[in-house]
This record gives sequence, C-alpha cells and structure tokens, in this order.
Amino acid sequence: MPKLIVVTREGEEREINGEAGLSVMEVIRDAGIDELLALCGGCCSCATCHVHVDPAFADRLPAMGPDEDDLLDSSDERNATSRLSCQIQMTPALDGLKVTIAGED
Repeated sequence: MPKLIVVTREGEEREINGEAGLSVMEVIRDAGIDELLALCGGCCSCATCHVHVDPAFADRLPAMGPDEDDLLDSSDERNATSRLSCQIQMTPALDGLKVTIAGED
C-alpha cells in the first residue's frame, strides 16, 4: 500500500497507508483526520478537501481539470501547490506523497 504523509493545520505529521485506487481525500477521511471536511464526498463540487501538495510530487499528479481550478480560485488559501484531494488517486507512484491540509476559508 502506498504511504501518505498528512500534515494537519496544527503541524502534526501523520503517516497513513493509502489503498491504491482511493482518492487522497478518502484515505485522509478513512484515517479519521476530520479537519478535511470533504462536504461533497468527492464530487468536485466544493473546495473543502483542499490540500497543499509537496512540490516534489507535482510532476507525478494528474493535470488539474477546469472544475478543480475554478473551485480553488474561490479559496484565499490557494497557492502554487494547491489541489483538491478528491481529485488525486492514490497509486504506487505516489508512495510517500506528502500533503498539508489547507487552512479554512
């Protein structure tokens, strides 16, 4: 199972196992990290699963779609490494991916 490193808003770092095929959002939610609200359940219709991705993994992620880009535009917390965690699927290539949960808007 690929490992996912999650940094909470308080700076606590947690390493969790992520089943390939699940989204990063599902892995974080299933690990009981409730800072990530994921209100739409992964439908890419809100931005409550916003994370900042470690730049070392940027070239391994799928391209951002226009819906994700539009939703992130509504966030004051957006930066160059912002992604919606529901749009990133865990794969063996993402083993060791590190994400930081974005601040609340």
